[in-house]
Amino acid sequence: MIAYDLICSNGHTFECWFKDSDSFLKQQSSGVIDCPVCNDHRVERALSPFAIRRNGEKKKEKELTEVNPRQVLKSIQDYVEKHFEDVGLDFTKEALKIHYGESKQRNIRGTATAEQENLLKEEGIQFLKIPIIKRLDN
Repeated sequence: MIAYDLICSNGHTFECWFKDSDSFLKQQSSGVIDCPVCNDHRVERALSPFAIRRNGEKKKEKELTEVNPRQVLKSIQDYVEKHFEDVGLDFTKEALKIHYGESKQRNIRGTATAEQENLLKEEGIQFLKIPIIKRLDN
C-alpha cells in the first residue's frame, strides 16, 4: 500500500491510498479518482513533505540522529550576521519605527531588555531570540 497527497485542478488537497504507484496511474488516467471537495477528476500527485525509507535504503543510525547543536547555532548566527542589519541597543526603537512605517522595512538584529521585549510583544511585533555562541578560532 502507498499513500499519496493529491491535488485537484481547483487546488484542493487530499490523501488517497493505492495498492502501488501503477495502480494510482491507472486510476488517474481512467478518471476514477475525484476530489472529495468538488468532485473534480483532474487530479495530480502533490509534493509530500516527507518520505518513508524502504528496507534497502537504510542509513547508518548515527547519520540519522546525530546533530551538532553548536554547528546549527553557528549556521544560524552566520546567516543573521550576513542578512540582518545590526542596530545594537536601538533594536526596540528601530523595530517600532519599522512597525509603524517610520523607517524602511528590513531585517534587523540587536539587543533588547526584558521590558523592551514585553513592549514589542504588546505592540504585536514579532521577533526571535537567538542565543549567540562564542566564536572560536578554527
